[in-house]
Amino acid sequence: MSDSSDYVPPAVWTWKAGNGGRFANINRPIAGPTHVKELPVGRHPLQLYSLGTPNGQKVTILLEELLALGHAGAEYDAWLVKINEGEQFGSGFVGVNPNSKIPALLDRSGPEPVRVFESGAILLYLAEKFGAFLPAPGGARAECFSWLFWQMGSAPYLGGGFGHFYAYAPVKIEYAIDRFAMEVKRQLDVLDRQLAENEYIAGSAYTIADMAIWPWYGGLVKGLLYGGAEFLAVQEYKHVQRWAGMIGDRPAVRRGRRVNRVGGEAHEQLAERHDAADFDRID
Repeated sequence: MSDSSDYVPPAVWTWKAGNGGRFANINRPIAGPTHVKELPVGRHPLQLYSLGTPNGQKVTILLEELLALGHAGAEYDAWLVKINEGEQFGSGFVGVNPNSKIPALLDRSGPEPVRVFESGAILLYLAEKFGAFLPAPGGARAECFSWLFWQMGSAPYLGGGFGHFYAYAPVKIEYAIDRFAMEVKRQLDVLDRQLAENEYIAGSAYTIADMAIWPWYGGLVKGLLYGGAEFLAVQEYKHVQRWAGMIGDRPAVRRGRRVNRVGGEAHEQLAERHDAADFDRID
């Protein structure tokens, strides 16, 4: 890898196994399984294979919110996928998600298992399945969908862009950090303006749009991501701060963000969740 400002890309890129910094051992330019490994299956209708990253938290927050509403069919087993060890490239996981990214869901409640991958697709699938946290068809639902997909399109600039170059890249590149810091601050301003006029992201109701955006942008302004809160002056975004605190105080959100976590304080880590009583072990 070269960090020189006079680097000239070759005519055709070739993969060097060391590319990727701290993630070099799991990054590769091809798809498909690297080894044979079947996925475990628990006793609940929904089988989730995930890790407690922001993308993983979206789904566990929704599942905990559904259970809090009394939807017994939303009971789930949450199996830990150690992505830093390449478990997402096992044959069983690739069978559920050919893109080898967490989270991945297998719904075994019907006659045939249904696989769902990509966090936004899982949120939509579960919200429609249980008829919750999704507005009725019409303008309110369109607004919810717009913000849900805003998150899908925007968060890569926060995670793969700012987060990578600010916190993880093997060298600090001023141009890259400045480029993505500018974009993340623009995104925070977008949210701040929306939340200045609305209690929740998509209006007056709490929806899957909030659940999708909170782990990324709520986590960022509350100092939970990349150690970049001071650098980005997140205190400037008062409406995002108000919303992030309100969402973060919800009991189901507090539970959901602990599922499949393997870092941080011990009481914040529930590596796997197979029953509501599992939370008692870390409280």
